[in-house]
Amino acid sequence: MQEFEKLLPQKFYHIYNRGNNKENIFIEQRNYIYFLELWNKHVSPVAETYAYCLMKNHFHFLVRIHDEEIISGLLNTPVRVQNPDRGKNEEDAIIKRISKNFSNLFNAYTQAFNIAFKRTGKLFETPFERKHVNNENYFKQLVCYIHLNPQKHGFTDDFRVWEYSSYNSMLSEKPTKLKRESVMGWFNQKSEFISYHDSNYGDIEKINSLIENDY
Repeated sequence: MQEFEKLLPQKFYHIYNRGNNKENIFIEQRNYIYFLELWNKHVSPVAETYAYCLMKNHFHFLVRIHDEEIISGLLNTPVRVQNPDRGKNEEDAIIKRISKNFSNLFNAYTQAFNIAFKRTGKLFETPFERKHVNNENYFKQLVCYIHLNPQKHGFTDDFRVWEYSSYNSMLSEKPTKLKRESVMGWFNQKSEFISYHDSNYGDIEKINSLIENDY
């Protein structure tokens, strides 16, 4: 049985998942919108979002899990994060809370989806995939990989026009819950962000190694 690493405070992760048996998880426009609403409700309290892309049968997110102080505030009994000698039980409580919030997202969306489309059973593969992002180059490549994914899988001829990704939100001046300034900081400026994506536009295969079991 494959083991999945725990989601830990202050760490960056590539979060991705697909429909059970490769089933579509987004059918109508309202599904994409509702999923993002639930993401904000359940995941935002435990993680910051840096990039995302939703496609009809799978999705990708780049997140940073919040600091322990923030997550401990969500617990019924706040963890004594200032105590360097806190017990393993307290650390486990934080880790479990992070996992629970992701679980609540998938359960809430599945319940609504099943009612809307008169289906039963699980909608997503479990457990969801997660991969630690541990260096600057990986971060930049992953942002690009996520945004180019709709083109890679043939959902669009041009990733720039895909409605359900963070690419255009990154270029917009409108308010956003995304960590736009932080992302642009990794690319130094908006022009480099654009050129980095454009340089991979016709050769997405060279960044496919970012995901072992590509959907």
